[in-house]
Amino acid sequence: MSVETATGAAPAVASAPAAAKRERGLWVQILLIALVILFCIFPFYWMVTTSLKTQVIALQSPPVWIFDATTANYTEVLFDDGVGATLINSLIVAVSTTILAIGLGCPAAYALARFEFRGKKDLWFWFITNRMVSPVVLALPFFLIVRMLGLLDTHIVLILIYLTFNLPIVIWICTDQFRSIPRDLDEAAILEGASQWRIFRSVCLPLAMPGVAVSAIFSFIFSWNELMFALVLTRTYAKTAPAMAVSFMEGYNLPYGKIMATSTLIVIPVIIFALIASKQLVRGLTMGAVK
Repeated sequence: MSVETATGAAPAVASAPAAAKRERGLWVQILLIALVILFCIFPFYWMVTTSLKTQVIALQSPPVWIFDATTANYTEVLFDDGVGATLINSLIVAVSTTILAIGLGCPAAYALARFEFRGKKDLWFWFITNRMVSPVVLALPFFLIVRMLGLLDTHIVLILIYLTFNLPIVIWICTDQFRSIPRDLDEAAILEGASQWRIFRSVCLPLAMPGVAVSAIFSFIFSWNELMFALVLTRTYAKTAPAMAVSFMEGYNLPYGKIMATSTLIVIPVIIFALIASKQLVRGLTMGAVK
């Protein structure tokens, strides 16, 4: 009887170190996740809190963690420095670019996914490599061309330039979405007498909406946050919010409160837009990964 008892107790004793090891591993994972979250969130916390400080408190060392918050920086940048107008410019440019990119990119992606034609691979390669060109390389040529055409400091020039960089993103994502749609649906629609445009608009496009939503999100974010061309090609009338934030960094006295307030105003719309579309974002990125 004693032998059976000893034999039965052995697995319980042996499992105790394994359970302790799993518990330690769990705590290590929790600690690593907490560090990653802190690393990602702390810059936003620092930006928002600095935007609520006066210039004197923002420059104190060591940093002041407990202080009387003030909204004076937001009032100054919105009403005195004209940041509100630049936010409207950013919204006009980003929304217009997104609409044009989706309107032109979806039919192009459908054609690349469904039809075979001469030069298809070369066209696909051109679309992909066009997005990989560094904006710094193109800044001076674009500036000379735009100045020659008399389009400096206009919304249309930013929209067209952003479109050249966002269109490949839309085509790349949507082409994969259209390829994942079975061709049997196209054949069934053809038998019913539907035209190719009707098949695209009524059959394939609704099924590819997750990919369209993802490409729209990326197009909006890239257009909203772009700085290089906005800084080079605008002056006053069409200046965007990122270019306005950089304009505060002139001279020796940097208004940290104003800079952080402008940065917070720039980030908030993107966060709200991403939260609203997060479901479609995850669905669109994972769609087609598993067949």
